[in-house]
Amino acid sequence: MEPYTPPHEPSASTDKKPSFSTNGHYAPDLNGAHQLPLAKRPRHGVCLASEFAHHETGVARLNNGSFGSCPASVLRAQGEFQRLFLAQPDAFYFKMLQPALERSRRALMPFIGLKESESSEGVALVDNATTAAAIVLQHMAWQFTEGAFHKGDVVLMLHYAYGAVKKSIHAYVARAGAHVIEVPLPFPLSSPDDIIREFRSSLQLGNSNGRRVRMAVIDHITSMPCVVVPVRELVQICREEGVDQVFVDGAHAIGNVEVDVEAIGADFYTSNLHKWFFCPPAVAFLHSKGKSNSLHHPVVSHEYGNGLPMESGWIGTRDYSAQLVVPDAVDFVNKFEGGIEGIRKRNHEKVVEMGRMLAQAWGTDLGAPPEMSGSMVMVGLPGCLGICSDSDAMKLRGLLREEYKVEVPIYYNSRRRVEAGEEGPTCITGYARISYQVYNVEAEYFVLRDAITKLVNDGFNCAMLS
Repeated sequence: MEPYTPPHEPSASTDKKPSFSTNGHYAPDLNGAHQLPLAKRPRHGVCLASEFAHHETGVARLNNGSFGSCPASVLRAQGEFQRLFLAQPDAFYFKMLQPALERSRRALMPFIGLKESESSEGVALVDNATTAAAIVLQHMAWQFTEGAFHKGDVVLMLHYAYGAVKKSIHAYVARAGAHVIEVPLPFPLSSPDDIIREFRSSLQLGNSNGRRVRMAVIDHITSMPCVVVPVRELVQICREEGVDQVFVDGAHAIGNVEVDVEAIGADFYTSNLHKWFFCPPAVAFLHSKGKSNSLHHPVVSHEYGNGLPMESGWIGTRDYSAQLVVPDAVDFVNKFEGGIEGIRKRNHEKVVEMGRMLAQAWGTDLGAPPEMSGSMVMVGLPGCLGICSDSDAMKLRGLLREEYKVEVPIYYNSRRRVEAGEEGPTCITGYARISYQVYNVEAEYFVLRDAITKLVNDGFNCAMLS
């Protein structure tokens, strides 16, 4: 098989010149079909063109789910905090830092189902959901090593749990003596019942042979493949089955789906604020239900023993500015019609519309029904692309980024091939995870559509990539 030769850059003399959108920015030209106009639509006082002018022009940015997007107004507020710290660090730490962190925690509380008038003791700001997982799993490991739980008792996690969280479970809890069981989840999915059925079965397995399930780690939205998990139902099942503690990893949740930590009822809940809530990286929250004094940050500082919010609020000299601009992110989302709820609703409707358009163009389907999607959907890729490994998925992702200016994660669905025993050019083994955020425009999804269509028409196969 001949190696694949990607499209070359046009020369100034002989090849077709790169196309430009109406605002003068470079846009990839796939046979001149579509341009990438910069989002300029003002919404209730928000000028999207200026708020996201720092985004690389001419790039179809369909991967908000991985890294998020911070508007310029919030970045300016962050820069002011950074300036204040550098100008007089002593005053910043002793007078400004802790009150500013408290303002951020209180500004966040209404968005996670808590009243601003309540105590913020159960809400800590940390770098990201991975840090929050380390805090919770360290706490769980201590319960094994100190004898509160028996060696061989079970920690349950979903098969599609985030990779770093999986490794943290093994690094902390399995090493302390826990037995880890993964809930095998099918994909594609047809309904939440598929998840509930497998979860119940794994719980029964975990509670057999004299063992007990001590903790369940449940994703609110799985990362790859992305699926909205019925967390309330799963937490309730855990309560019915006597699971000691439940940790919900909602890394993608806030700003993507509704988050109500009281209604969900987990012992611990975390979500990143830099993915879908317009904060700069990196900041997340960890909510603990009446257990904040027993949780400790892995980085031990002078605040050790003063409660997790205080421990997380000082882990040494570093840049805390991302954690201080939550009120500014709140101001940004409140400029949109319907606030964060309106943003979520519009993003969901558009990403489903774009997902269906892509699936129809490629002759594939979505990986889950719309009700199991938030602002991200999984779209099946044509089987003839020959995505046969995680390496193939990464290489195709790189090709789309480098040659077609499309940023989109590609997922290799190994379980579909193993379980169904399917082979051949019609088997969907790869999926594109597309996101939709306020700055996106339809033309970006047309670029992805046409890039994949061109690869198919050119007879491309992942085996051609070195």
